[in-house]
Amino acid sequence: MESPSNMAASPPPTVAGEPKDAAFRPYVPAGAELAELSPKAVVLGSLLGVVFGASSLYLFLKVGMTVSASIPVAVLAITIFRGLSRAFGTRPTTILENNVVQTAGSAGESIAFGVGATMPALMLLGYELEWTRVMLVSVLGGLLGILMMIPLRKAFIVKQHKALPYPEGTACAKVLIVGEHGGSHAQTVFLGFGVGFVYQILMKGLKLWSSEWDRAITGIKGYTKAVVAMEPDPVLLGVGYIIGPRIAAVMVGGGLLTALMLTPMIAYFGEGLPGVLLPGQKPIHDMSAGEISGQYVRYIGAGAVAAGGILSMLNALPLIVSSVLGSFGALGTGRKAAEDGGEGDGTVEAPRTDRDIPMPLVFLGCIALVAVIAASNLIPTNPVGRVIGGAMVVVFGFLFVTVSSRITGVIGSSSNPISGMTIATLLLTCLIFVLLGWVGPEYRLAALSIAGVVCIASSNGGTTSQDLKTGYLVGATPWKQQVAILAGALVSAVVMGGILLWLNDAYSTVTDRAGDLPAVKADAAALKDTEAGPDGKAYKVWWVVNPEPGVLPGKYLVDEAGQARYLIDPGIGGRLNYSTTGADLKKFNPPQPRLFATIIDGIMKGDLPWGLVILGAVLAIVMQLAGVSALAFAVGVYLPLSTTLPIFVGGLIRLVVDRARRFNAEESDMSPGTMMSTGLIAGGSLAGIIIALLVVFEKAGQALDMSRKVGEEVQYLLPAIGAFAAIAATLLIVAMAGKRPVVEDAKDVEAIVTEI
Repeated sequence: MESPSNMAASPPPTVAGEPKDAAFRPYVPAGAELAELSPKAVVLGSLLGVVFGASSLYLFLKVGMTVSASIPVAVLAITIFRGLSRAFGTRPTTILENNVVQTAGSAGESIAFGVGATMPALMLLGYELEWTRVMLVSVLGGLLGILMMIPLRKAFIVKQHKALPYPEGTACAKVLIVGEHGGSHAQTVFLGFGVGFVYQILMKGLKLWSSEWDRAITGIKGYTKAVVAMEPDPVLLGVGYIIGPRIAAVMVGGGLLTALMLTPMIAYFGEGLPGVLLPGQKPIHDMSAGEISGQYVRYIGAGAVAAGGILSMLNALPLIVSSVLGSFGALGTGRKAAEDGGEGDGTVEAPRTDRDIPMPLVFLGCIALVAVIAASNLIPTNPVGRVIGGAMVVVFGFLFVTVSSRITGVIGSSSNPISGMTIATLLLTCLIFVLLGWVGPEYRLAALSIAGVVCIASSNGGTTSQDLKTGYLVGATPWKQQVAILAGALVSAVVMGGILLWLNDAYSTVTDRAGDLPAVKADAAALKDTEAGPDGKAYKVWWVVNPEPGVLPGKYLVDEAGQARYLIDPGIGGRLNYSTTGADLKKFNPPQPRLFATIIDGIMKGDLPWGLVILGAVLAIVMQLAGVSALAFAVGVYLPLSTTLPIFVGGLIRLVVDRARRFNAEESDMSPGTMMSTGLIAGGSLAGIIIALLVVFEKAGQALDMSRKVGEEVQYLLPAIGAFAAIAATLLIVAMAGKRPVVEDAKDVEAIVTEI
């Protein structure tokens, strides 16, 4: 079989039915008919989408970010199908089938981002985290983002092929084409998956070593409450390797600022205060470092993340403006391209590589989805409010899907400012509601639901663009790709809600400790909802959203006299660091949900600690002016140092590997180290989800958490730092010893995908 370089020198022959005036020839000619949208490709893609979507959701809840899944899915598709073909003697799969797998599989990661970013804010606003609402937002946002991007394909992917490289989509096309010639790093992905899975089971299941190492800095007069901590997690190590040393260093810089400056500074100035300084609930000199961080620094971090998201959008403003202006001509461009191909004149059918899902079906699909949004309880307001809410989804959705699709074409999905787009949606939605006088509880829920749909639609719009770019380069049929990603998005969207609820339930804490319950009483007569407590008795539900004198935010179960008897601290966004059984527990605290809840409450209620939020915003602006990524630094400020420090270690390993092996950026993105890091993330995340499922089933009386029983006997036999050093050394060895990626023969995709 020809090598990629030979193929570049000898273009594939022209096939009947291929447009004669085409300036670009894909890897598979337009006139070739290969198996593509086969059931096995769609099924495998959807399953891998669920696997990587679940791991992405777990990852997002830990660090507030995700990594692209397209390349690992493509690598796994090539290897799995190749193995099945050899084992059962079936026909080899085509490159177009492998492309369908990665297309369907990529939807899970983008949906996981939107679900993790918006839906946990429900609990922070005082609402229950319902599976039906999460599933509805996921499905509607995921499908709407795909459908809204389809009319833009010819304008962005075809017409601006040279101007918009779509980095991830182009890299994925190279992986698929190299895979046709026998190249693959799938064994490295599987190795990382196994190592990450086993490590996580040993650490969090059998508890052979602690899941967090920390040391307080003591002995310095006036410098207290400074704590250096690290979570020895393979997931975080893999994230650091993938995002690289620069962003990892910026993130750990934010973590160091929080742990070694902001927290000790608040402790220093608050040491002599005799009373309580809101939003804290007790004197600062009585607080631990974690309490200072949770009750003060967290709001500074939220303000920094908000400003960082907005600044990232402002940086991309020229792209945003050009995207919006270009979208007006997108439909006309599509019609003109169809006429140029002869479609609709009754004589020549459009080439296979230029056929989208028919536009009437796309428009009908969008109308149907918006109708479901307006008719459902997703926007629980009056009929006028539902119509206005549906209109907002259409306007903001198409605007930010267009922006997302265009921006990913230039800077890639990893730099796509989805958080900034969601912030803008929330700000505009809340301001419109306030102007209309709609400030009741149902409108806060409506604002978050609208933002959730737009967030997922924008995220999926960018992912769809990358997939269609890959398909354009390899010669896929657009409508088949679009059907594949619709199927993958639907399957992933249905599953993500359940996984989110399972993780929240598994990490929730139900406690009646006096120190965690407020001394003040609630107005029991004003509370409507009731819920059974752990003792089986019925209690009133008291939601405290913002800090109040004598009571911290949370969900309390109170008796008829208004006295709080239980605190139900959620697994996502919770503040207690122990489980219901009393064991140490690290809650999920991604920055985006708290930020979105802060924006909604701040605009529609106006009773948040805006001084701290503004301090964070100023901090982000200063970092941006200093030439540092404000959003990455802000996320580091919000997250604990224990999370950002292992990310930094992963970034350092990549720096060492890239310099020692002299990888360029493209080689590094497809190197063995990157593939193993992807496996570490997927394996470690799925192990964490399985452990969470065991805990949930144990609570329901359906299974026993055997790992906890074993862990009681052998808990923390090994040092956490030693275990982490071992897995970091494994990553370094694999990255250094692995084969060099097969990209030396091509500086860009035109050396593999031939231009005429």
